[in-house]
Amino acid sequence: VDAKLLVDRKNFRLELYSGKVLVKTYKAVFGKNNSLVKTSRDDKVTPIGEYKICRMDTTVKYHKFLRLNYPNHVDAAEGLTRGYLTKDEFDAVMLTHKLNECTPMETHLGSEIGIHGIGTYDIIFRNLPFSFNWTNGSIAVSNQNIDELYKVLKVGTPVSITY
Repeated sequence: VDAKLLVDRKNFRLELYSGKVLVKTYKAVFGKNNSLVKTSRDDKVTPIGEYKICRMDTTVKYHKFLRLNYPNHVDAAEGLTRGYLTKDEFDAVMLTHKLNECTPMETHLGSEIGIHGIGTYDIIFRNLPFSFNWTNGSIAVSNQNIDELYKVLKVGTPVSITY
C-alpha cells in the first residue's frame, strides 16, 4: 500500500499513513497560520489543499526538501479568478500539472513549498513549542524526522494539507 501524508495545520501535526493505517505522527511547524488562502509568494502562508511530492532534494539549507506541486490546478484556477495569477502563469501551472511536473518557479503565488528539516538550527528549533511558525509557507519537521520521511516517501506521494 502506498504512503500518504496528512498535514494538520491547526494541531501542528504531520501524519504518515500506509493506506488507511496511521503509521506515525510528527510535530510540525508552518508559515503563518492566520489565513486559509495563500495569495502571494511573500505572504508566508502554508497552503491548504491536495498536493503531491514532485521532487526530493538533499542540497538545501533546511537539510532535506520534499517539494510539493504547489500551486496546483485548483490554486491556479482560484489565483486566476482572484487576479493573483496572470493568464500566462495559469497556463504554465496547468501545463506542469498535466505533465505531472513541479510547478514553474516564477508564479506570483510562489512555488517553493514543501516539507523540510530545520537545518543548522535543528537543536534550537526542535525544542521550541510547536506554535512558533517560522517557515516561508513550507512545513518543517526535525532533521531526524525528515530523514525518516525521506527514506519511505517517493515522488508522487499524496500530501493533504488541512486546517
